[in-house]
Amino acid sequence: MKKVLRMSALALAILAVGMVCALFAIQQHINSFPSAAETAVLPAAVLRQGSTGGEVKEVQRRLKEWGYYTGAVDGIYGSGTREAVRKFQQKNGLTADGVVGLATFRALGMNASASVLEKEYNVTGGGSGTSDYTSTDLYLIAKAIYAEGRGEPYVGQVAIGAVILNRVKSSDFPNTVAGVIYQKGAFTAVDDGQINLEPNDTAYNAAQDALNGWDPSYGCLYYYNPAVATSSWIFNRQTVTVIGKHVFAI
Repeated sequence: MKKVLRMSALALAILAVGMVCALFAIQQHINSFPSAAETAVLPAAVLRQGSTGGEVKEVQRRLKEWGYYTGAVDGIYGSGTREAVRKFQQKNGLTADGVVGLATFRALGMNASASVLEKEYNVTGGGSGTSDYTSTDLYLIAKAIYAEGRGEPYVGQVAIGAVILNRVKSSDFPNTVAGVIYQKGAFTAVDDGQINLEPNDTAYNAAQDALNGWDPSYGCLYYYNPAVATSSWIFNRQTVTVIGKHVFAI
């Protein structure tokens, strides 16, 4: 009888240990899922050091074209890519964490990648899309960029497009792309007829990047070339940045 009781007690002890282990394993499994707060910030960590693939390659290509990255465009997110992303983020007023998330995708003009993230994580973009603009607007901006800024650095061409869009949003200017570009006396290229030149692919790409939300001018409403500007009024505007031969001001 005592032997039976001892075996029963041993069996109960083993069962109790097993239940404790099982409960611990379940709790660990539950803890492995992200919390609601963690889920909310998942989009901020999309491409980081160690990531690979086509999106990484496109990030590298753009950063290399704009002078931030000097390594191989190989689709491998190494320390060089991370540092280039950090420099780009610092220059564009973003959190300089070396991670490509929604805000950085938008600043890079990679709107398709940003849209995928917005759908996947059910978050909104906040003014980075092109839904308010038409293909005609894209064409007009590209024409203005080509006429006013061909030969300028790519980032400077994007900044020209951004100035046009900033004016559209400002109550001090017409509220359409065509209205802004063809406003009397606003752009030299309109006055001298260069606006009628056909834009090249670079101007189209710069216009699209501006429409996607990249603003290297940091909200400027004006730009000018101090070597040829004739209006003394423009020199009194507050300078924000200088890109190539153009001064961008507010």
